Amino acid sequence: MSGLVEGRVAVITGAGRGIGREHALSLASKGAKIVVNDLGGDVNGEGGELSPAQSVVDEIEKLGGEAVVNGANVANYDEAGDMIQQAIDTFGGLDILINNAGILRDRMVFKMEESDWDAVIAVHLKGTFNPISHASKYWREQSKAGNQPDARIINTSSPSGIYGNVGQSNYGAAKAGIASMTTIIAMELANYGVTCNAIAPAAFTRMTENLPGFSDLTEEQKGGMDPRWIANVATWLASPESAGITGRVFDVVGDRVGVAEGWVLGPHGSQTDEPEELGPLMKQICNDARLNSNMFGQPQDGNGRPHQNN
Repeated sequence: MSGLVEGRVAVITGAGRGIGREHALSLASKGAKIVVNDLGGDVNGEGGELSPAQSVVDEIEKLGGEAVVNGANVANYDEAGDMIQQAIDTFGGLDILINNAGILRDRMVFKMEESDWDAVIAVHLKGTFNPISHASKYWREQSKAGNQPDARIINTSSPSGIYGNVGQSNYGAAKAGIASMTTIIAMELANYGVTCNAIAPAAFTRMTENLPGFSDLTEEQKGGMDPRWIANVATWLASPESAGITGRVFDVVGDRVGVAEGWVLGPHGSQTDEPEELGPLMKQICNDARLNSNMFGQPQDGNGRPHQNN
């Protein structure tokens, strides 16, 4: 097994199933050594077992690659630290961190329990920060010691986080936070040889199979949204070839890959210091601004439909 990421060491969270599994298999097929992390819980984050992660390790080893199991809960700071240290102790270093672990507890906001919010934010947002915190300290120490890294962080955002989706205020908030975290961490780690990017994927997996728009896909459509397409982009981003690309969020659906352009200042004007006089200006800048994108990242017209290209 050799190729694009030959000899590089990767930690991949949530790698027992779905997109994470494809990340692990793809990177391993191109020569990387993998710490396969998965708590082994269900879509809601309940339960846990090592068999999904072990299954991926077995697949990698059958292909002639190197991989080890890790069952850490990434929402636990100390466990995340042990996971990063496992990579260093087992394979002699760390070059790639892919934060992919996640759960769903979709509810309309008026039905969402505090526990639904806390659990999703913990796994997605804190579960992205925790491994990055430990990995960044390692890379900074390496840089200061004269061993400048050529390292990669690849986070997992979502169309729900960058465009918005009904019923996912907890998940979308976490994924929006991850997108913002990505751009900031890219700035903070630039001097230490570390790039930080994110992928906002749409794929047919156990987490999406029952969601609106996914549950009624044909077999052909499901094949077109195979998670291997996500792993394809992640593998390239994990490679030395991606040096210089950082702070970006990539929207990946099937074989389509694009850059999601972030918030920009739109129409604007000067206000007076009297709120009663603000109405005309506020209405004008809103009328002049394009509407928020739909879940496919497409600008909409006033009826909520995508604009047609002429």
